[in-house]
Parts: sequence; structure tokens; C-alpha cells
Amino acid sequence: MYRITSTKASILQCRTIILCIHNLHTSETLSNRFNKILIANRGEIVCRIVKTAKKLGIKTVGIYSEADKNSMHVEQVDEAYCVGPAPSNQSYLRQDKILSIAKKSKCQAIHPGYGFLSENAEFAELCEKENLTFIGPPASAIKNMGIKSTSKMIMLEAGVPVIAGYHGDNQSDEVLLLEARKIGFPLMIKAVRGGGGKGMRIVLEESDFSEALEGARTESDKAFGDSTVLLEQYISEPRHIEVQVFADKHGNVVHMFERDCSVQRRHQKIIEEAPAPGISADLRTDLGETAVRAAKAVGYVGAGTVEFIMDRKRNSFHFMEMNTRLQVEHPITEAITGLDLVEWQLSVAAGKELPLCQTEINLQGHAFEARIYAENPRKDFLPGAGNLTYMRIPEATTRTVRIERGVREKDEVSIHYDPMIAKLIVWGKDREEALAMLRSNLNDYNIAGLDTNIEFLKDLCSNPSFCLGHVHTGFIKEHYQELFPKLHVPSEVAAQAALAWILYEDTNSLRSSLTSVDPFSPFATETGLRLNHSQYRTFNFKVYGEDIDVEVKYVEPEVYSMRINKIGRWRTVTGVLKKKENSLELHTEIDEMTIKSKIIKIRNKLYLFTKDREWQFSTLPMKFLSRLSSNEPTEDPHKAVSPMPGFIQKLFVAKGDVIKMGDALLVINAMKMEHIIRASIDGIVENVSCSVGDTVSKNKILVTIAEPSSQNLKTTT
Repeated sequence: MYRITSTKASILQCRTIILCIHNLHTSETLSNRFNKILIANRGEIVCRIVKTAKKLGIKTVGIYSEADKNSMHVEQVDEAYCVGPAPSNQSYLRQDKILSIAKKSKCQAIHPGYGFLSENAEFAELCEKENLTFIGPPASAIKNMGIKSTSKMIMLEAGVPVIAGYHGDNQSDEVLLLEARKIGFPLMIKAVRGGGGKGMRIVLEESDFSEALEGARTESDKAFGDSTVLLEQYISEPRHIEVQVFADKHGNVVHMFERDCSVQRRHQKIIEEAPAPGISADLRTDLGETAVRAAKAVGYVGAGTVEFIMDRKRNSFHFMEMNTRLQVEHPITEAITGLDLVEWQLSVAAGKELPLCQTEINLQGHAFEARIYAENPRKDFLPGAGNLTYMRIPEATTRTVRIERGVREKDEVSIHYDPMIAKLIVWGKDREEALAMLRSNLNDYNIAGLDTNIEFLKDLCSNPSFCLGHVHTGFIKEHYQELFPKLHVPSEVAAQAALAWILYEDTNSLRSSLTSVDPFSPFATETGLRLNHSQYRTFNFKVYGEDIDVEVKYVEPEVYSMRINKIGRWRTVTGVLKKKENSLELHTEIDEMTIKSKIIKIRNKLYLFTKDREWQFSTLPMKFLSRLSSNEPTEDPHKAVSPMPGFIQKLFVAKGDVIKMGDALLVINAMKMEHIIRASIDGIVENVSCSVGDTVSKNKILVTIAEPSSQNLKTTT
């Protein structure tokens, strides 16, 4: 028996006791209802679901494609089964195989995660027919909310504000253009199914409408098997606000406050926060109540997200769509409420009532989620597959810092799936504290071997407008110059790179001469032994397109004199390498100033992680090696090269075709992104060195273009 007093501390203690009793009861109940579930997904979301399942004593079954055989999620589940080759439509989307595995492994339920089959009404129905619980909403809700035109009609009938647009069945070019003129430009073309920015185009002027319509239809048909689109009024500088809702089978529906997901690239989220900045208490209540009304209108059950588009100047909001699944960014809602949304999903799927009513769900503090992607922000966020040769992550805590990932060091980021590497979630007492924690922990996230967006996220989190919460979906475009500043390499950083390179060479010498000594131990790097140093040498580095020359004079063991780009004074530099927590730490002293950095050298590239930024120093290859290397990019306008690893989806030209500058040559698909490669000059297609379906590496020459001549030539269609 507990004595309850009126103090705030006692109320919080009572709430904690109630939640603990509920968790214990839920664990016992779910163990009886579900003793084994299949997770029909891959990567970090599987690892996330496994964490809660283990807490509740539920066994897990995983699936994997041939490309994911040795993946982290396969390691974490209790059982795992192969479902086919790497392409999703031959593996993770094979409903028949997944259901067969679930029955063979004696599972009682299937959790779809997000993406893949999570919003597939047919799959939800098949689960029910096979007497398997689908841990998600009823098929009817998925169907109605999955078709954007239908969802908007339901919302209108429920009194939920909906943005102006055309949601009709007549999909002829003529009717769509007529409706577009009625709505007015700019407007948005959207696929009626799916999400993630697929089948979406912003049309600023009528002259761009036809091409954008064709592109949206093609992308939608490939992604969702349906080319139907709708038209919507385009709100300039909108905010993307979404509300987490939860419903049970007994008619209870609650919301868990809102998230702001406005900062996006390619119509896809890159950073989220909860609660949304600048939202008043009254507006927060209005958003939550409207979201609950929307969930009730569709007979919702389970976890869902009602997405609104908000005019940032007027704070008026309109229904955009409903995601009938657990969201990628659900951890920030868990952070501000102290709840486990996956546990709630399992409880509701087992037929239980919601654990808490609306008045018992409290908002505490502020949280951010930063999505870490394998991509190059300075090249229009092009995704890039490759090996995570080196990865050091921040230290996770139970409340303030959380990392969700499905990859480990040495794992491969595949061209077949989404390029997300991990999610970094932080919580603070307020937005300012949470943002400071996000910046600090991003500095501790070090990856080498492929490009990532970590440095971009750091610049974003330090942007004055972002710090003030002045966000909208066009934020990156508006602040492009600030977010992509020209990088200047400080002389201290260049000196550290030269010193690190020298110490690496010495370490390799020690490795060959002292085989009984660990070359990465402090003893090996601090012996003072420096082998065969010349009196003078020059390092020729390339750093993000900038050429840096570092002149080095050998003074005495462990002491050097350095000058950068033949200007300024010579500076005394000394230092050592130390092994610290499975990383190499460079301790550098420059003119009595001590600097610590982490380093890793991969072939001819040195990664230097300072307290503020990651720097990549490449040594310039010898000319004859450069000519022989197929991995070196070409800037020859006569050659169209692959900007990223991927596979050829479409070819628009053949040998002998006459082309104009800007004509589409082919489409390459990688990591859920389509990229059109266009001609850089007028000319004639001299050679096409790829076919539809081919897997190609980055910088592979795909099409060669010759100067036009007077011979008879055919014209492209």
C-alpha cells in the first residue's frame, strides 16, 4: 500500500509506480497472448522492436535478404530466415514467403515495422486470414488512409481542415491541367498512394506541368504500382507538423503531442523535434484534438501519425495525410512522454485497452532526432553505398542520448535499401539544452569509408535561424549559402594531417620491424623511434577540392617545423599517437598549443576528426596511376558517368542518336532515389556501355557523346 500526498514529487512517484505495475502486468499478459512474433523488416527498426520484445519476454523471428545475411538485425533476433535475393520485391515484399515463415516458426503475430509492408492493406488482410495478428491498424484504415484522395474526403466529412486541391478519378492530362489552372500555380502533384516523397513534384509554372506530371506518374507507378495522382495548392514556406495518435479496439483514442519535421531534402525528413517550436498551448491542444478526431473518423487502431501542413505565418493547419504505422521518428515522442510506443503497439494488438488516458500523458522537456545518412550533401545529397570501414558512436544513456542503428563497423551500406545509417536522439530539459546536446553528440559520431551528412547536420544545428526555431520545408534552400559555406582548412588542421601521416608511416615501420609489439599501443607510438627521415619533404593534400601543400623539416626525433602553402612562418610541431577506446587519438603540440583529434587512415585518405569538424585529406596520386584508375571521376562533357553506385532503371538513347544539351540519357536508381543523367553538350551518342538492370559503380562511364557531323543520323524519340 502506498501513501499518496499532494506534493508534485509524490504525484510523479505515484505515476512511476503505476507505470511499473502496468509494465509488469503488460509483460505477463503479452507473454500469454504473444510468445513469438515475426518482424517483417530489416535494419534499425528490427533492432528497436527486438529491444522491447526482449523486455516483455517475447521471442522474435527475423527475415533477411541474401544481401543482409550477416546484418545486425539478423544477429539480434532469436531466429532468422532468408526470404530471397537483395531486391525488395524479391525478398522483403514477398508476402507469401513471410506468412509461410511466420506459420512455420509458430509466431502468433507479425510486426511490419515501417516501410515495406507496413501500410499494405492486402498484407494485413492476409495475416488475418492466416490467423496471425497484424500489429498495426485494420486493413480498412490502411486502405482508406493509403489513398490520399479517399483520406481527404473522409477528413472533410469529419470536419478536419483539408487543403484545397483535386482528388478526382479522371486522370486524363486535359482534366488534370484544367484542375491545375483552377487551383493556380504553384501547386503540388502527389501520388495518391505511399509516401517518402515518391511521386511528388512541385510545379511553379504551367509550362512545367506536363513534364512534372509524367515524372510523378512514372515514379509512383514504380514505387506503389499505381500512377494515380492528386493536385494540391502549394503553400509557400509551410511547416510539416505531425501528431502521434494511439487507439485501441475499445474506442479509446489519445494523442502524444506533435513533432516538427519541416527540415527536409528531396521531400524527405532529415531532422525532427518534439514538441514543435513556437507552438502555443492552445494551438497544441487544437492540433491534438483534431488528430484524435481524424483517427476516430477512420476507425483507427494502434500507432499512427496524422500529418498537417501549417502556414508558418498564420499558424493555420490543414490535413495532409495519415501514416498508418510506427514512424521513423517515434523515439522523440517516447523521449518527451517517457512511454514505449512499441510496447503500446503490442498491448493494443493483444486486445488490451490503452495504458493511459489523455490527462495522464504528460509532455516533459524537448527532444531532437537527427538521421545520419550515407550521402553527400554538397552534391545535392546524393546517396552513396559502401563499407563502414570505421565508426565510432557517442555514448548512449538511458534518457538523454539514444542511438538506433542497424549497422556496425565493417558493415556494408547496400545500394538496394535506404541510405540511413542511424538515428541520434537526444533529450534535454528545454530546446536550448537539447540542441546543445545534439551538437555535442554529433561531434562524437565519427564515420570513415563513405560520405555521410554528419557535417551538414552540425552546420544545420548551429544555424542561427534553426536555433531560433524558424523552420519550414524550404529551410535548406533559403539558407543554402550558410549551410554550405566554402571550407577553408586552418593551418593547425593541415599541420595535424601532416603529422598524422608521418606517425602512421612510423607505425607501419614498427609493425614490420617489431612484430611482437602491438603497433597501435602507446608503447609503439611513443618510443621516440623515427626511421629514415629526410631533412625535408612536402605533403600535397587535396581537401574538399582545395589543394594544400605542407612543407615539413625534420628537426629532431618527435619534433618538426612546418609551413602551409609556402606562406606564413614556420611553426614547431610535435606529437604522438595514442590508442584510446579502440580509436587512434592524435595529440599535437603546435607552438605550445595542445590539440587532440581522432584519426583513421584508409589507403590514400586520412580522416581527421577535430572537436568541431571532420576533415578528409587525400594525397594526390601519381599521374600514371591516376590515368589507370577507373575510380577517378571524369569532368569530360563527352562522357556521362554514374554519380553514385546503383542500377540502370531506364535508357533513353542508343548509339547514333542525335541529342541536345540537357536531354535525358538514362535513369539510375540507388537507395530509394532516382537520378536522371542528362547530356552536358550537343552531339551524337557514340557508345552506350550499360543496359537496363545493370549494377554500376560510382564514376563508371555510361554514355559517350561525340561531336556532331554531317553524316545521316537518326533522331531520338
